[in-house]
Amino acid sequence: MAKKELQEKNVTKKIFVLDTSVILYDHDAVNNFQEHDVAVPVLVLEELDNFKSGNDTRNFEARSFIRLIDQASKSHLINKWFSLKKTSLGKFKIILDENPKKINAEKLFGEGKFDNRILNAALVLKEENPKSKVILVSKDICLRLKAKSLDLYAEDYETGKIKNADELYTGKTELIDFSAEAIDELKKNGTIDASLLNLPYTDSNHFYSLKNKKKSAITFYDATTKSLRNVEQDPIFNIYPRNAEQSFAIDALLNPDIKLVTIQGNAGTGKTLLALASALEQRKNFRQIYITRPIVPLSNKDIGFLPGDVKSKIDPYMAPIWDNLKFIREQFAADEKMLFKIDELIRTEKIEIAPLAFIRGRTITKIFFIVDEAQNLTPHEIKTIISRAGEHTKIVFTGDIYQIDTPYLDSESNGLSYLIENAKKHPLYAHITLQKGERSELANLATELL
Repeated sequence: MAKKELQEKNVTKKIFVLDTSVILYDHDAVNNFQEHDVAVPVLVLEELDNFKSGNDTRNFEARSFIRLIDQASKSHLINKWFSLKKTSLGKFKIILDENPKKINAEKLFGEGKFDNRILNAALVLKEENPKSKVILVSKDICLRLKAKSLDLYAEDYETGKIKNADELYTGKTELIDFSAEAIDELKKNGTIDASLLNLPYTDSNHFYSLKNKKKSAITFYDATTKSLRNVEQDPIFNIYPRNAEQSFAIDALLNPDIKLVTIQGNAGTGKTLLALASALEQRKNFRQIYITRPIVPLSNKDIGFLPGDVKSKIDPYMAPIWDNLKFIREQFAADEKMLFKIDELIRTEKIEIAPLAFIRGRTITKIFFIVDEAQNLTPHEIKTIISRAGEHTKIVFTGDIYQIDTPYLDSESNGLSYLIENAKKHPLYAHITLQKGERSELANLATELL
């Protein structure tokens, strides 16, 4: 929509002010506001300078944004409004002034803090453009609240955010009073043509619990073949499924036609254990089993603050994965030969457990790749991981979208929710949400009541 059209339709021109958290979430955010103008306080560039070194995704985002602005500055003064792209209808600039004439955030909230100086930059822009609606965009809830207290519009960055996380695709459906004849045919033949069954979700690979007054079956609908087949409830690597949901997860994890799997669920539902057991069950089909998780430092301190070498620094973060491997190993306590095989897999690095940052630059070929705690990833990080997949690779993301450890993500903006919502109709993808906790009755009490 051009400026002339905006005026004709009496639409208020908007100016969006982006803070550092938005850039670290998506370096291309400046290009995602359609016909509206976008500004970035110069303080953001100073903060990004502190993030430009390192292997984390936020370091990549910082470097990418700096390059983007550097490229633009070759033909424009960046403290004046200009178009970042030839096709862009909105303008961009860096805000230099931090001295609003009316309300001063530093005097109200304290001097020297970057957040307060960013607020002042937005307030200056508001004073300079009284006919425009100036909106601060931030992933930081506190900063948004402070902005609103100063009569400044503020909102979260919405790109990559799904709506209504509570209604997120679960990958499973229970159908009651299902045709007894169809269940009988499934039991007899193992599979049936689903075209006449009037099933929901026929555009996605999907799991169904079919129930009749006397009969029941758990099944998988293949969106490519349009067929419904039985799901077996057999153990994998001596780990037995304890409910239908876990059987669904195992089926997806073992299915060679499914290359991308997500498992979402509360703590104790068996997400990581099932993924690891299925990887070991198929160890001969893959060159390596790689298990990783993003490191979210406690108290915002980098792992460099921890004592010891690199292994000593990362081991505390990888402990839950080692715990699951130890549990699987205990299932073979009486089988010395299998115990030796598991230990050999670790010793020869056939099984590798390492932080996510360590895979940057690698091509993941013929690898069973498990990413634990995927709810702590951004949509861009999820995309980066999947784009590294080579031939004969299977990628599994596990996590709980309601247990996020990073302050700038939530149940709707994290990468796991984004992936589930956007990949659900792809033929190479399957998802299952685990709801029943199987860790212990005591653990279930915490999940359900506290």
